Amino acid sequence: MGRVGRFGGLSRRGIGTIVPKRWRDAANRELKGRRDVKELWKTSPAGVPMDPVYSGEREGEELPGEFPYTRGVYSTMYTNRPWTIRQYAGFATARESNKFYKEGLAGGVRGLSVAFDLATHRGYDSDHERVTDDVGAAGVAIDTVEDMKELFDGIPLDSVSVSMTMNGAVLPVLAFFIASAKEAGVSPSSLSGTIQNDILKEFMVRNTYIYPPEPSLRIISDIMGYCSKHMPKFNTISVSGYHMQEAGADAVTELGFTLADGLEYLHCAKKAGLEIDSIAPRCSFFFGIGMDFYAEVAKLRAARRLWARLVKENFPEAKKTQTFQLRTHCQTSGYSLTSEDPYNNVVRTTVEALAAVFGGTQSLHTNALDEAIALPTNFSARIARNTQLILQQETGIPNVADPWGGSYMMEALTDELESRAQVLIREVNEFGGMSKSIYEGWPKRRIEEFSARRQARIDSGEEVIIGVNKHRVQDEDGKDNSGEDKLRSRVPVRIVDTRSVRSEQVQKLKSVRNSRNSDQVGSALERIRLAASGGDNLLEACVHAGEVRCTLGEISSAMEDVWGRHRASTGLVGGVYGQEYSHGDEVSKVLELTRSFETKTGRRPRLLVVKLGQDGHDRGAKIIASGFSDLGFDVDLGPLFQTPAEAARQALESDVHVVGISSLAAAHRTSVPELISEVRRGGGEDMTFILGGVVPEDDFAQLQKQGVDMIFGPGTNVVNAAEKVLRHLVEVKQVAR
Repeated sequence: MGRVGRFGGLSRRGIGTIVPKRWRDAANRELKGRRDVKELWKTSPAGVPMDPVYSGEREGEELPGEFPYTRGVYSTMYTNRPWTIRQYAGFATARESNKFYKEGLAGGVRGLSVAFDLATHRGYDSDHERVTDDVGAAGVAIDTVEDMKELFDGIPLDSVSVSMTMNGAVLPVLAFFIASAKEAGVSPSSLSGTIQNDILKEFMVRNTYIYPPEPSLRIISDIMGYCSKHMPKFNTISVSGYHMQEAGADAVTELGFTLADGLEYLHCAKKAGLEIDSIAPRCSFFFGIGMDFYAEVAKLRAARRLWARLVKENFPEAKKTQTFQLRTHCQTSGYSLTSEDPYNNVVRTTVEALAAVFGGTQSLHTNALDEAIALPTNFSARIARNTQLILQQETGIPNVADPWGGSYMMEALTDELESRAQVLIREVNEFGGMSKSIYEGWPKRRIEEFSARRQARIDSGEEVIIGVNKHRVQDEDGKDNSGEDKLRSRVPVRIVDTRSVRSEQVQKLKSVRNSRNSDQVGSALERIRLAASGGDNLLEACVHAGEVRCTLGEISSAMEDVWGRHRASTGLVGGVYGQEYSHGDEVSKVLELTRSFETKTGRRPRLLVVKLGQDGHDRGAKIIASGFSDLGFDVDLGPLFQTPAEAARQALESDVHVVGISSLAAAHRTSVPELISEVRRGGGEDMTFILGGVVPEDDFAQLQKQGVDMIFGPGTNVVNAAEKVLRHLVEVKQVAR
C-alpha cells in the first residue's frame, strides 16, 4: 500500500493522493516519453521515500512550473535534470583556454562560460598602445576570427552550450563566434548559449562600455533581431545583477535594478518592431549569490514571480509561456572571497552554491578559493567544479523540486523581497525608465552608498568576516597579525605573462593582416559605418567583416567613427563611510592625525586614487576614496582607463602626497612600476605609493623594490589603512616632522 500523509505522494510502494494530478501531467509533458514519471520518486539511503515535489492541502496552490513560477520554471526542476555546471574561465591565449575548456568538459562541465581579456572588452586590438599591460589579463585575448576558431577547436559547438560575458565589444565577438562556427561546419541555427549583451549595468557598475548609451541600446536591438531570424537556440541577452552585487548592492537593489533593466530591453525590442513572444524567451538573467543565505534563496524565488507579473502587466500581447519565465545563471560571490585565510573560501563558496541551487538556478559558476589573490589555478578550479558535482551527486538535493516551498519563513521573505523590489522599480519608472535613471546617476549613487556602508560595518566588526575581522590567524609568536602573507604564500597562484601573450597576439595580427584582401576589409568596414548611421542590421554587417578577417579593433573603431567613445564622469560618495563606522574613537584618532598633519604642513594629506589600464571594476577604488575622504584626506579620484603616463601627469599636477593604485586584473607587475618611474622622472621623488587589490604575495618584494611603499589586499580595514598611510608620511617620508 502506498504512503499517504499530509504531504503525501508517490513512493516506490505506490501512488499517494496529495501530489496533484496536474503536476504529474506537467512532469510527463516535460519528460516527453524519455523517462517514466515514476522514476522521479526516490528513496534516501536511510530507506525513507522522497517525493519529487511537496505541496500543502490548499486547492490550486502553486506548484513548480506554474505561473508566476515562484517555485521554479520547470515542473520537474532538478529531479529530471540537474542545473548546468558552467564554469566561467578564460586566460591568456585561445590555445591555453581551449585546453582548459576541454579538461572541464571531460570532468563533468556541461556548458562553457568564456571570460575575455580587458583589451577585448574595450574594443582594442592587442597591439593598441592603450592596452600594453591588459592583453591576456583576466581573460582570453580575441583579435580575429582565427583566435575564436582556436578557442573552440575540437569542441562540438552544435552540442555544447557557450556563454560569453561580453558587452562593449559584443558585436565583433558574437560575429567572430558565428563566423568561426560556420567555418567549422556548424550553422548559426545550431548554436546554443548566451551572450551577456547587458550594457545598462556597464554604465552603472562594471564600466566595460565603448559607445554612448543610445547607440549601445541600438546594438542590443540589432542582436535580438538577427538572432530571432537565424539563431533560435541562442539567448540574446543575459541581464546581470551579479555585477551590481559585486559593486556593493544589497539583495533588494540587485533584484529591483536587474528586473528594471530587463524591462527596458524588452521595451527597446518592441520599439524596434520585434515581437515580445520572439524576444523575451531568449532573455535570460544572471544573479550574484552572496553569504546572506536565506535572502539569496528568496531573491531568486521573488525574481521569477515578479518578472512574470511585470511582463504580463507591461506586455499584454504576450502569449507564450516561455515569455513569462525568468531563467537564470548564478555565480557565487567574488566579494565574499578573502585573501586572508583563503581556504575558508571553499566553505563560503559551498554555502553560496547551496543557496543558488535551493533558489532554483538553471546554471551555476562556483568561484575558486584563490580568486581574491590571483587567477585560479587548475587545482583550485577543480575544487570549485567538484563543489557542484558533490551537491549534484552525493547529497540528494536535486531529488526534490523547491524544497523550501511552504516554509513560513521562506515564503514571508520571498514576499518581502518582491514588495521592496516593486517599490524600487516604481522609483525607476518615475525617472522615466532605467536609461533615464542611469543618465541621472541615481542607481550608481545608491549602489556606491550601500558599498561604503557595508565596508564600514565590516571594518568596525559589526558584520563578521571570519579570518578578517574575527578569529584571525595568529602567527607563531601569538601575535594577531592575521598571518596574511604566510597564508597567501601557501596558496599557489597562476601567473599570466601579459607581455608574452601580447607579443604572440601581435604576431598573429600581423599574419592575418598580411594574408587578407585589403579591398574586402575596407568595403566591410564601410558597410559597418553605413549601418551604424542608418538602419541596416549591425550584427549581419559584423559577421561579414569577421569572415573577411577584419579585426575586433577595426570593427569597433568603425562604429566609434560614427558614435564616438563614451567618457564617464567620476565622483565619490562622501560622508557615508564615516557615519556608518561604529567605533567613533578609532575614526577620531585618525581625524586627529590628519588635523595634526594639516597644522604642520599647511594643508591636508592629499591622495590620488587611480585605476590603470582597461580594468573598469572600481568598487575598491571608490571605497578607499570615500573612506579616506571621510577620514580627513583631500582625495582626487582619477578617471577610469588611464595609462601610467596619464596618471603620473595628474599626480604631479595635483601635487599629491600619496598615489593609491587599485589593481584587480594582474596588470600591476608592469603598469605600477611604469607609473612610479614616470612620477620620479617628473620630480615626484617624495610621493608615497600604495597598491591595493588582487596582488599575489609573491609579487610584494619586487613591487617594493620598484617603489611601492605599502600593499593592501582585499578586506583591508580602511581606517587602519588610513592611519598607516599617515604614519608613513610622517615617520618615513618625514613630510610633517
